[in-house]
Amino acid sequence: MHDRVAKQLASKSPRNALRAGDDSEQASHPVDIHVGQQLRIRRVHSNLSQSELGQKVGLSYQQVQKYESGKNRISASMLYEIAGGLNVPVGCFFDGLPQPGESATIAPEADERIAFLATAEGRRFVEEILRLPPKLRTRTLAVIRAIAGDEDKAEED
Repeated sequence: MHDRVAKQLASKSPRNALRAGDDSEQASHPVDIHVGQQLRIRRVHSNLSQSELGQKVGLSYQQVQKYESGKNRISASMLYEIAGGLNVPVGCFFDGLPQPGESATIAPEADERIAFLATAEGRRFVEEILRLPPKLRTRTLAVIRAIAGDEDKAEED
């Protein structure tokens, strides 16, 4: 979790934390965003579309989409149903969150990488890279780094 998210968690009073997200003008609570990201990762890992997951648990794909973005908070009973639909323990949606009152230091780029891998594009990218022989993967990485402007790193590997 980002330092910013950890600070938001620490700075919210218990009463305000419960109310976050109730008013359309308020930003989503960091925990809702995290749970939504974990939901997306688990759904994509299970090879389910938003519509397919929605059908399993009685939701529209739009509602699944809102849960995944953290725009809508997931009730405990719905989280339980979703976990059952994905065949995962309910607690997995909270993996990576600090204990209440603790601050966490997870690099922001780690969340960004996980979020990318949870997208269809990210999965296709990884699947195609894994189809390459190891030597060609190394060369492909060098080309990607060169394109991105990291020629010095490409030469170090």
